[in-house]
Amino acid sequence: MRSLWLRLKLWNKFRISNIPSLIFIDASTGKVVCRNGLLVIRDDPEGLEFPWGPKPFSEVILGPLLKNNSQSQDSTALEGCYVGVYFSAHWCPPCRSLTRVLVESYRKIKESGQKFEIVFISADRSEDSFKQYFNEMPWLAVPYSDETRRSRLNRLYGIQGIPTLIILDPKGDIVTRQGRVEVLNDVDCKEFPWHPKPILELTDSNAVQLNEGPCLVLFVDSEDDGESEAAKQLIRPIAEKIIAKYKAKEEEAPLLFFIAGEDDMTDSLRDYTNLPEAAPLLTILDMSARAKYVMDVEEITPEIVEGFVNDFLADKLKPEPI
Repeated sequence: MRSLWLRLKLWNKFRISNIPSLIFIDASTGKVVCRNGLLVIRDDPEGLEFPWGPKPFSEVILGPLLKNNSQSQDSTALEGCYVGVYFSAHWCPPCRSLTRVLVESYRKIKESGQKFEIVFISADRSEDSFKQYFNEMPWLAVPYSDETRRSRLNRLYGIQGIPTLIILDPKGDIVTRQGRVEVLNDVDCKEFPWHPKPILELTDSNAVQLNEGPCLVLFVDSEDDGESEAAKQLIRPIAEKIIAKYKAKEEEAPLLFFIAGEDDMTDSLRDYTNLPEAAPLLTILDMSARAKYVMDVEEITPEIVEGFVNDFLADKLKPEPI
C-alpha cells in the first residue's frame, strides 16, 4: 500500500496527466529541469544539449514566424508584447471550438490598444491540415516545416495535451497556463492578461482543472447570495499564503482552490465523488489518485480550513476512495 501511495504522490507532484511521461530533475535541488523528456530523447538522442534545462522563450522562438497571408515576420516583433503561445490542431474538436472564441478575444484585446500577439504551435498531422487551420487565424505561427522549433516549445512548457494557451508577459515570464479557461470565462477580455486568481468559482469551463492535481473545494449554499463571497473571503488569505510560499521556492502550488455553489455542474461532481449533500462542506479532491478528503462540520472557520490544508500537505489525512 505504501508503494502505491508513494507512486500517487509522485504523479500528483509532477502533474502527470498521461503516460508514458519522462521528467528530468535536478537531484541537488529537486526542481524539474524538463517535463517532456520523451521529446528530448527524440530530438537530442546524443545528449548534445544536456542537461536540457529551460531556455528563455525569446531564445526558443527565435526565427521567422508566418502570417496567414503567406508572408513572414521575425520573432523580434514580439518584443514588448504579451504573447499567447497556442498549442492546437485542426483534428482536435475542442481546439477548433476554442479557436473560434479566441479569434474574437484577440480582436477585442488588439482593439483595446494593448500590445498582444498569439503564436500558433501546430500539432497537425500534415502541412495541408496546418494551412487549412491557420487560414482561420489572424495571428502568427511557427512554420509547420520547423519541427525542431515546434518540439522545443512543447518541451519548454511541458505540453501534455491540446488545446493549451499559455500567456506570457512582455519579459517572457508565464502569466498563466490556463489561457483556455480564462478566454472562455472572460469573453469580454476585461481581466486580460488574466493573472491567476487564488480562488476560483467552479464552472463548466474551468472544471477541467480538477484533473490537474489536488483541489480544495468548498461547497456552499448558493441560495444565499452572500454565501459564495463570504466563502471566498474566508479562504483567500490561506490560498494566497500557500501560493506565495511555493512561488518563493519557484514551485507550483500543490493545491488549487475552488468555491462550488449549487448547479448541475456541482451536482455532477458530488455524484461522481459520492459526496454528501451538506453545505458548507470542505473537501480536497484528488481525481488522478481517485481520492477524497472530507471535513463535514457545521461551521467552516479560517482555523479549520488552514488546519485541514496543513494536515493534507503533511500527509496526515486518511483518504477515502472516489
